[in-house]
Amino acid sequence: MYFNREIETMPLDRLRALQNERLQSQVHMMYQQIPHYRELFRQHNLKPSDISGVRDLHKIPFTHKSALRDNYPFGLFARQRKDLARLHCSSGTTGKPIVVGYTQHDIGVFAEVVARSLAAAGCRPGMLLQNAYGYGLFTGGLGIHYGAELLGMTVLPISGGGTEKQLMLMQDFQSDVICCTPSYALTLAEEMKRRNIDQSALALRFAVLGAEPWTESVRSEIERKLQVNATNIYGLSEIIGPGVSQEDYEEKGTGSYIWEDHFYPEIVDKDTGDPLPYGEQGVLVFTTLTKEASPVLRYYTNDIASVYYDKSAKRTHIKMSPIAGRADDMLIIRGVNLFHTQVEAVIQNIPELTPNYQLVVFRKGAMDEVEVRVEVESALFDSIAAEQDAPLEHDRFLAAFHLLQKRIKDTIGLSMRVTLEHPGAIPRSEGGKLNRIVHRQA
Repeated sequence: MYFNREIETMPLDRLRALQNERLQSQVHMMYQQIPHYRELFRQHNLKPSDISGVRDLHKIPFTHKSALRDNYPFGLFARQRKDLARLHCSSGTTGKPIVVGYTQHDIGVFAEVVARSLAAAGCRPGMLLQNAYGYGLFTGGLGIHYGAELLGMTVLPISGGGTEKQLMLMQDFQSDVICCTPSYALTLAEEMKRRNIDQSALALRFAVLGAEPWTESVRSEIERKLQVNATNIYGLSEIIGPGVSQEDYEEKGTGSYIWEDHFYPEIVDKDTGDPLPYGEQGVLVFTTLTKEASPVLRYYTNDIASVYYDKSAKRTHIKMSPIAGRADDMLIIRGVNLFHTQVEAVIQNIPELTPNYQLVVFRKGAMDEVEVRVEVESALFDSIAAEQDAPLEHDRFLAAFHLLQKRIKDTIGLSMRVTLEHPGAIPRSEGGKLNRIVHRQA
C-alpha cells in the first residue's frame, strides 16, 4: 500500500528536479533568516546562487550537533517563536538539549512521512495502533500519533513503559500494531511468556520498531515470539523525528526507503568527510528540503550506514541500510573498530544464546578490553536446571561459550571475554532506548 503513490513512485529524474528546486529555495531562505548559516557561507566564500542543486551540496560544510547546542535555544530557527506550532527537545543527558521547532506546515510534513512509513509497514486505515513510544519532549510519540491518525488508524496513546498495562490493553483492545523500541518489544514478549498469555488470542500483526540499532537476529526473535511482521522506522529529531525512512513489510532485509522529496541523504567518509559512492558504508548526512522552522544543511548524524537505489523495489526513493552503529560510539579495541551490532550478528546463529546481551568495556593495563555478557536460552536453561545444580556448566552451554569466543575472533578479529548469564540477568528496556555498551573500571 502507498500513502502518496505519485510521490513515492515518482521517476528519478523528476524527483531530482524537485529536490533541486526545493534545495535552492531552502538555501536562500536559510541564508536570509539564520545568521549562523549566513556567516558559514561568508567564511567559505559561498553565495546561495552557488548551490544550484544537490550536486553542489558538498561545497557546504557539515552542521554538527554542537552547532545546535551552541545556538540554544532558538538561534538556528528560521521562524520567530510566535510563528511556531510546536517545540520538541532531544533526550540528551549532558548539557543543554537540542531544540527543534515546527510550523504548522512542518507538522503536516511530519504527519505525512509517518503516514507513508506506517503504510509501508503494513498498517491500514481502521487498524488499532498501540503507540508505546514516549510522548512529551521526545519526537517519537507525537510523531507516530499524528501520522497514524492521518492514515486513518485508531491510536492508543499509551506511551512508554507500564508493561502490565501494555499487555492488558493489547489483549482487551485487540491492538493490530505495536510501535516501540526493538528492545521493549522483546521485553513485552518475555513478559507475555511469563504470564502465560496466549499470543494466538491477540490481534497483533505488525510491529513498527525504531529509535535504536537492531539486527536481523532481533527481528527474528521478535517475529517468532510476538507472531508479527516487524519493520524498522528511522528518524532523528534534528531532521524531523520518526519517518525519515521506513522498511516495506514485503521487502524486509533490502533496506529502508528514505523519503527523499523532504530529506536528501549523503554518505561521507568518517575520517575525511568526502562523499562516498552508493553502497559504501560511512556516516549518514541529511539536508532538509522543505522544513520551515528549524531546517538544517548537511547535518552530520554520526550514524553509520550506506544508501543505494533498488531497481527491483516498488518505490523509486533511495534506500538506506540498517544502522551499523554510531561513529561517536564506535569502540576501538586494540586497533580494531568495533560496533556492538557486529557482536549481535555473531550471537544470532548460536541457538543456546539469546539476543539479550551487553558489552562491558574496561581497562587492562594500557589497553581497552571487552567482555560480552549474554543470556542463555530460557527453555533450555530451565530443562537443564531441573537436572543439575549448575546449568550454565552443562556441556551445551559450555560448547556455546567456546563457539561464541571462536566466532567473535574469526569474524571480528578480536579476542573477548565471554560471560554466560542466566535468563533475566541483562537489564531490560522499559520503553526507552537500551544501552548495549557500559564502561567500568577494571
